[in-house]
Order: sequence, then C-alpha cells, then structure tokens
Amino acid sequence: MKNEEPIDRFTYEKKLWAQGFKHIMGLDEVGRGCLAGPVVVAGVIFPVDYKNDLLKDSKQLSEKQRDELAIQIKQDAVSWIIKEGSLKLIEQKNILWASLITMHEIAQDNKPSPDFLLIDGNRFVPSLIPHQCIIKGDDKSASIAAASILAKVYRDDLMKVLHKEYPEYNWASNVGYATKDHYNGLAEFGITKHHRLGFNLKTDKNR
Repeated sequence: MKNEEPIDRFTYEKKLWAQGFKHIMGLDEVGRGCLAGPVVVAGVIFPVDYKNDLLKDSKQLSEKQRDELAIQIKQDAVSWIIKEGSLKLIEQKNILWASLITMHEIAQDNKPSPDFLLIDGNRFVPSLIPHQCIIKGDDKSASIAAASILAKVYRDDLMKVLHKEYPEYNWASNVGYATKDHYNGLAEFGITKHHRLGFNLKTDKNR
C-alpha cells in the first residue's frame, strides 16, 4: 500500500509570506451549532517560515493532542487572541453575524495588527485588511487550524466549568451541542441563562 504524501498545511501562508506579508492571521470559530454557551473565535499569527506538521483541524485531534498543541501554539505564535461572541450578540444579530463581528473585533484588537486574514468558511465582511476565505480551511491552513484548536480548547473548558453549575445537561460531555442528553435535560429542567433562545430548544419551560 502506497504511503500518502503528508499535507502541507502551510501552502497558503508560504505564498503570502513570499509576497511580503509578515502578520498573516488565521481565524476560526467554534460553537456555532451549539444550543448553549457563546460562540468562540480565535486568531493566530505565526512567525514567517514557521513549521509544525502536527497542526490540523481540531476535530481530527484527541482532547490530549488539542491541549498539548494549544500550549505550543501560544508559545510559538507571534500573537494569539481568543474572544467570545456573547449570547446577547447572538440573539441580536444571529449566530453567523455574531461570529463575523467577533472575527472583525479580533482582527482590530490584535497587536501586531494582521496584514492578511485567512478565514475558515465562505463568508466574511470585507475590511481594510485583505483576506481570503477557505472552505474547510481548518484542515488546509495551519494558521486557521491553530485558531480552531485554541477556540475549541477554550470553549470546551468553559462548558465543563458551567457543567458543574448545571450538570443536568451533561455539558461536560456534549459541550453545549444538540445531543439526546442535552435535550432530555431541557425537557425536564427547562432553559438556563446560558441557552440560546433563538435556537430550537424543544421546550417551553423556563428556568
């Protein structure tokens, strides 16, 4: 059986570095499909010519691998930033716009300022910073993959903390996603202040 060639997830970064961009920020969000908790966005800028063959889509990594890589990313990156898109913002703007607005805030707040944005997905609102959207970018761009890892680790840890206060929904396991045990908790106990009221929670109970 022929061995598969390893994927070079720095292809996009290498092309941009060659064009003179020095602060390329990968952006990704985690938690858009959840019933509870904020959407979390992360941005990562790596040094020019940085290499790390372990970076890939956070969903392809074990929890231990994500935790270890999150530490390494924070050590190696020129800069990294994580920001929550609040429940209030999600209710006001919808989940897509909450994600995009939070991405813009990250790009504006980061020091050093990014000179190019690589964004997971196919939607973004143009700004003064040039950008490229990449479908399934969290497995094609190392910078986006790193952002997905930081966002995933941060959000999972947050939901595990909230689970201690609200164990009825099993957030320690489902981290807010629409699982059977989550819906069972909603049916029996109603909603919490962390639930997204604009989503189909399949319950009329309030808490």
